[in-house]
Amino acid sequence: MCGIIGYIGSGDAQRVIISGLKRMEYRGYDSSGIALLTDKGLEVRKKAGKLANLEAELESSPVGASTHGIGHTRWATHGGPTDMNAHPHLGSTGRVALVHNGIIENYASLRAELADAGVVFASQTDSEIVAHLVETKILAGSTLLQAMRTTVGRLQGAFTLVAIDTDEPGTVVAARRSSPLVVGVGKGENFLASDVASFIEYTREAIELGQDQIVEMTADSITVTNFDGTQAEVRPYHIDWDLSAAEKGGYDWFMRKEIFEQPRAVADTLRGRINDNRELILDEIRIDAATLRSIDKIIIVACGTAYHAGLIGKYAIEHWTRIPVEVEIASEFRYRDPIISPTTLVVTISQSGETADTLMAIRHAREQHAKVISICNTNGSTIPRESDAVIYTHAGPEIGVASTKGFTTQLIACYLLGLYLAQVRGTKFGDEVLALIEELEALPAKMDEVLDDLSVTLSLAKEMTEERSFLFLGRHVGYPVALEGALKLKEISYLHAEGFPAGELKHGPIALVDQDLPIFIVVPPQGRDQLHDKVLSNIEEVRARGARTIVLAEKGDHEAEQYASTLISLPVVPTLFQPVLAILPLQAFSCELATLRGCDVDQPRNLAKSVTVE
Repeated sequence: MCGIIGYIGSGDAQRVIISGLKRMEYRGYDSSGIALLTDKGLEVRKKAGKLANLEAELESSPVGASTHGIGHTRWATHGGPTDMNAHPHLGSTGRVALVHNGIIENYASLRAELADAGVVFASQTDSEIVAHLVETKILAGSTLLQAMRTTVGRLQGAFTLVAIDTDEPGTVVAARRSSPLVVGVGKGENFLASDVASFIEYTREAIELGQDQIVEMTADSITVTNFDGTQAEVRPYHIDWDLSAAEKGGYDWFMRKEIFEQPRAVADTLRGRINDNRELILDEIRIDAATLRSIDKIIIVACGTAYHAGLIGKYAIEHWTRIPVEVEIASEFRYRDPIISPTTLVVTISQSGETADTLMAIRHAREQHAKVISICNTNGSTIPRESDAVIYTHAGPEIGVASTKGFTTQLIACYLLGLYLAQVRGTKFGDEVLALIEELEALPAKMDEVLDDLSVTLSLAKEMTEERSFLFLGRHVGYPVALEGALKLKEISYLHAEGFPAGELKHGPIALVDQDLPIFIVVPPQGRDQLHDKVLSNIEEVRARGARTIVLAEKGDHEAEQYASTLISLPVVPTLFQPVLAILPLQAFSCELATLRGCDVDQPRNLAKSVTVE
């Protein structure tokens, strides 16, 4: 969601902040703003709409030179996307400027209290009240740090706050609770941001902030304390990717670039997983083998695309370990009073590591004394820090809002977890685990094979620009692929698309089928004879009603070819691994169709990359 950046140093603060906001556009936003401390005092510019509107405002109404400021891209929650609701927000005297990511849950009572004290509000946001609260404390004699510490003690909800004070030039103060914030450590300059991508041009050294921590930053110092004022443990780390990884590299969209980066991302996620004894190792799993052997139930918790990865993970983990697996949508999990015990393993999946619903699920699970393993792509993010163990995917930065390489690397992590549990619990012999790892290691080359020939897929997109509805069908692991294929199309093309289990057609969805309706069908490998034949029967059912069938089947499946209006061939792999290949043409189709329809592929309307509020 919202993107935050703060800067202090000797550089051009406006240039640093604007470039940082551009690198966080992928998070989703509907307004932006900047506050700079200049020789003229505090100067604020903010505009609804794209960042280009803010740049135009800065060009028509320039600010003075500055080496100290904060910036923000906003995704509206309280109050519509207007100039006045855009951040930064000011206190009543204009002394304090503040930006906020998250939601202040008790804002109504705080706003009423401030209104009774005579405060006049300039916006409809929950964020503005925090600026007034901080400034009120400063006017009463507190420093910016002291005022921030007092204020956060009164706030309920999730938030990252970054503030500057005209009377404390050379200082930026920030606080975080259940919302992302990272410190960039430079030489004679320092940074604060929601995402390391915003300052990677200037430094690759960072500090991860823990839950309920405050940072006070000058050009030459960084001090981190807990909300209660005690000294906090500082955890520096090195960012292992560079600026080029966050740039398009000649592609028209980040999403398209990231589709083609998937073979490398999968290979990177698999790298280093076998030790000298030819055993599967997951160094990040800090749960002892005895505890893992005692697990009698696994619950996978995730949202959106990660939820679909979890559904596929269920098939693999149950098959290899014989442990029952449930898959839960994170936003529903803790509200239905789930049955959790110390012998339950909760597996959470989140690309960003900051997904609010998933984070709340972790906290609920740990309150019930369950062990938690997270699958995550972002080192230093909140979800891995609050879990008992983590499997990091190595997808690199994913800028496009619609997840692609995040999904395929999450699948690999689910497979690795399933095989590791099978190895620890003895449900698979060592040579069986190694054989499956070798099959996984062969996937990147087969992914390249799919991506090297997308001619059929791209031609389909050109033929279907006027279509308004699509169905996606699958069985077994093909069903979550159908769900994910439909989600990709909905996300970036704004078209109606539904994914269904193919066997459910006659229980209602077949009523949607009419002449020429495009239906994508994932056909299981021929080795699964019963499933394979049943899906072919499902295809025949929709063909009989005039549907156009786009069939994804493994090479050499001549029987499936007979049922296809259009055939997309996939390399031969074991059934459980087919989703890694089958999703690639569906991603490419969605990207191409959205492009042809003139949609903003990387920043689809109403969506944010990381959903950091419930």
